[in-house]
Amino acid sequence: MTDHHPLTIRTIETPSLGDRSYLVHDGDVAFVVDPQRDIDRMLEILRTEAVRLTHVFETHIHNDYVTGGFALAQATGATYLVNADDEVTFDRTPLRDGDVIQVGDRMRVRAIHTPGHTFTHLSYALTDSDRPVAVFTGGSLLYGATGRPDLLGPDHTDALVRHQHHSARKLARTLPDETEVYPTHGFGSFCSATQAESAESTIGQEKRSNPVLTRDEEDYVRDLLDGLGAWPAYYAHMAPANAAGPGAPDLSLPQPADAVELRRRIEAGEWVVDLRTRTAFAAGHAPGTLNFGLDGAFSTYLGWLITWGTPVTLLGTTAADVTQAQRELVRIGIDRPAAHATGSPEQWSVDAPVSFPTATFADLELVRHHRDVVVLDVRRTEEHTAARIEDAVNIPIHELPRRLDDIPAGEVWIHCAAGYRASIAASFLHAAGRTLVAVDDQFENAAKAGLQLVGPEA
Repeated sequence: MTDHHPLTIRTIETPSLGDRSYLVHDGDVAFVVDPQRDIDRMLEILRTEAVRLTHVFETHIHNDYVTGGFALAQATGATYLVNADDEVTFDRTPLRDGDVIQVGDRMRVRAIHTPGHTFTHLSYALTDSDRPVAVFTGGSLLYGATGRPDLLGPDHTDALVRHQHHSARKLARTLPDETEVYPTHGFGSFCSATQAESAESTIGQEKRSNPVLTRDEEDYVRDLLDGLGAWPAYYAHMAPANAAGPGAPDLSLPQPADAVELRRRIEAGEWVVDLRTRTAFAAGHAPGTLNFGLDGAFSTYLGWLITWGTPVTLLGTTAADVTQAQRELVRIGIDRPAAHATGSPEQWSVDAPVSFPTATFADLELVRHHRDVVVLDVRRTEEHTAARIEDAVNIPIHELPRRLDDIPAGEVWIHCAAGYRASIAASFLHAAGRTLVAVDDQFENAAKAGLQLVGPEA
């Protein structure tokens, strides 16, 4: 048998959600694992590499995004493969542990039941003409970590975390050390129990470094459960959407809105979201608008904070900004914005734009000497507990919209770890009429500025 080209494995990154999808081909036919909702990215690779998609595999019914698998299979005529035990309302090709799917002449994909992230989770081991190449591990074995076991609720967490330990060991035991590992989660996803530092790995590397493979079950279980923080509220809506077979998204621009309509929408309790950077927003914005900058984890925080079903209007400097925001939002099931506007705050405001000051931790240290201010820390509880400014009030960003009345009276100085979440919080407080300063600074500078920190990591 003559040598042939190695298989091509294309990684499609979605950094805003901390996830990866994969497209694998032999130069002729292709399969895809865990595609995101915006399937045009996959279709473009298929077109430019001139390959035909025959199979779409899901590792699990996802909790952190709406899948593009159903729509991609519909668009291409590919076979859609989902665990036989997953309850879905659409036609799919059911898969079970040990099933082997032939893709083209060379590729064979074997389903391996790896419960832990969910009960029905599958990993997929790929061989090229019987030579082991890779394993697509979804939310099972991640780089230096594993997927979260707590997304199905507290009743199932203990069982799932133990399944996760066994599943990772099953992969390590049954696959050769040189097998490349391709997880879906772990690159900043809240679906990961901890975060990956590396961009690639093998089964052999994970055996040496991954706590799930180096620690006994009880140590692994205790450490993992101790480290779990809150996860985004929109996750609750993802699995039902995925079980229903989500269609292809509409990414065309929504209707335009003028300043009068924007004001009307804000007064009706809708969200009018300014996509510009926090610096631009602080310097001037339409009254009542909320700042979720495209330069950060835009969809994660918007989806986490919003009351599901609230109409959203998007404000961007250009139409491209609005389109990018739409792409991010359809991935979490916020499908059609109510309206959009482009340009600047002068065009979005009935009256003049408004602003608020920004500052550093050094400024905060100076001001605390001569006047009383409220220090509001909007980091997650576990971040605040580890190290915090003495006397700071902690309201995690995802609780803030419903807890504005819990913020003490007075001038509020708002901080997070790097400035992004502080600006989101500042926009809510400013819309509520509070006097505030947004601290746009790295939290590590707080101690350097002379602020008194408390907590075990202070």
